Amino acid sequence: MPANLAKPPVAVGDFIWTDEAACAAMAAELAQAMQPGLLAGDSAYIELHGTLGAGKTTFTRHLLRALGVQGRIKSPSYAVVEPHDVPGMAIHHFDFYRFNDPQEWEDAGFRDLFAAPGLKLAEWPEKAAGLLPRADLQIHIQPPPQTDQGEQRTVRVEAFSPAGQQALMALQAPGALSALPAAAPAGAQAHG
Repeated sequence: MPANLAKPPVAVGDFIWTDEAACAAMAAELAQAMQPGLLAGDSAYIELHGTLGAGKTTFTRHLLRALGVQGRIKSPSYAVVEPHDVPGMAIHHFDFYRFNDPQEWEDAGFRDLFAAPGLKLAEWPEKAAGLLPRADLQIHIQPPPQTDQGEQRTVRVEAFSPAGQQALMALQAPGALSALPAAAPAGAQAHG
């Protein structure tokens, strides 16, 4: 059983993105919370879950911009991983949607990338289940059930480590983002 499914999260937060600007704001808050640790040589691993088109890659682009990535940020759908360099930190964006062969994990050196300091972001992590380390954060993005409901997304952030819990607390801090009431419906587990 993958490590992330074996134990419940230590903290959970529910959010609403009313539009892409809200997505960008959450990404900027998360970047601000994580950047000092990443610049100090820490590691962080974030999994992004959601159906196709949910907004995983859009969120990742906003997060990478907020961390200082310059130039084109493309989806690693075909390459499986795209590296990004920011002075003082390494960032690797994975998309396991087309990942089929566990031997590819070893051949591509993914074990070494995940063991190295820096930020790792993974879309479709369930496709590499059993190979990935325990995530610090899982972000579950769910679009509305009907397409006529616009850009709104329900977002559940689950923290699985002290670093993930600290990042989630920064998102929930007064003046950061508006958390939904605790009784709000949970976000779905899917990709985009």
